[in-house]
Amino acid sequence: MLTPTEAARLMLEPCTPLPPERRGLREALDLVLAEDVDSPIDLPPWDNSGMDGYALRAADVAGATRDRGMTLRVVETVPAGRFPQRALTPGEATRIFTGAPLPVGADSVIRQEDTEVLPDGRVAILDDRDAGRNIRHRGEDIRKGDRVLTAGTALGPAQLGVLASIAHGTPLVHRPPRVAFMGSGDEIVDLDRSPEILAGDKIASSSSYTLFALIRRSGGVPIDLGIACDTRESLRAHLAGAAGADLLVTTAGVSVGEHDLVRDVLTEMGCDVKLWRIRMRPGAPVAFGLLGGTPWIGLPGNPVSTMVTFELFVRPVIRRLLGHPLPFRRTVTACVGEPITLGPRLRHFLRATVAPEGPGGVLTARLTGPQGSGILTSMARANALLIVPEDRSAVAVGETLPALVLDDPCHVAQPPF
Repeated sequence: MLTPTEAARLMLEPCTPLPPERRGLREALDLVLAEDVDSPIDLPPWDNSGMDGYALRAADVAGATRDRGMTLRVVETVPAGRFPQRALTPGEATRIFTGAPLPVGADSVIRQEDTEVLPDGRVAILDDRDAGRNIRHRGEDIRKGDRVLTAGTALGPAQLGVLASIAHGTPLVHRPPRVAFMGSGDEIVDLDRSPEILAGDKIASSSSYTLFALIRRSGGVPIDLGIACDTRESLRAHLAGAAGADLLVTTAGVSVGEHDLVRDVLTEMGCDVKLWRIRMRPGAPVAFGLLGGTPWIGLPGNPVSTMVTFELFVRPVIRRLLGHPLPFRRTVTACVGEPITLGPRLRHFLRATVAPEGPGGVLTARLTGPQGSGILTSMARANALLIVPEDRSAVAVGETLPALVLDDPCHVAQPPF
């Protein structure tokens, strides 16, 4: 059996970012750039006003106060969207609004609160605190030719705004992976058979809904293959629906029981199985292989095991296919807040909450209750996976351990577990 670290590296090895395509900005959110983007313009494209007020020469208003105002002649008004028609000379001012281009000769914008409009087209400047200020200079954000975004950048709202500001409307991005997923088991049914579930005759396929959400949240496009029965014929029929997918994920059927047929059927279909056991708990029966070049990851059937192994192995693969250079979440160091006793000497991933505690705000980890692989509420309450090395059978209060914080936006290049 491989360690979780070895398994994660093995699964990433054959995976490369998917072919790029051009998409409109509104369709590119959360996708990853496949090109460097250089700016064709300065941004701002011209000196402009940072607020509503009067553009003028600082020398003309030096020493202005409310008791001793400086009077200037207003020569024009320039709203945003229009350009000034004349340069300023000494003793002149231009009424200007936020974002409007600055007239030649102006080096200051006095906010309108520090002014008083006078008769005959004049304005009194009542405070010189804005002398030399409130100007957004040409190119102060971006210079023409600057590299504004690099390949591998995830396009969030700010990045889309930057691309829009330089009129780069169709960025080249890696397309999101199509992730086919399938559950199996004669006892598992979908919610259209809820009477049988509520009667205790069948078990709801909770993992189907969990996987759909996990794939979506990881950036993939989920393709639900349904729930296969524990027969070779049913498994083959359902797996055929994965044709054209970029990644295949199955749950259950990869252990050693006589009804665990998924691995055997995929092998018969030509899958090159690379591994099927990992030294960890929960989630030891994890399989990985290549089916006609498409990665397959077989997850355990217990709902907690499904979620934990998805986080450790499937999510990084999806991120790699998306083009993210950093596929793994980082770990943080947490102080253990309660004694922990473990069973077999495997690497354990315990469901926990990690939060600052005490006067010093020390990150402290506390388990979310019983840690059985079928107790899905332990995941619903958790915000982290507390990682206990396989050489530890007990952990005392106050010791420190690494914790993988779920939904942490910070990522690293190598598996930290």
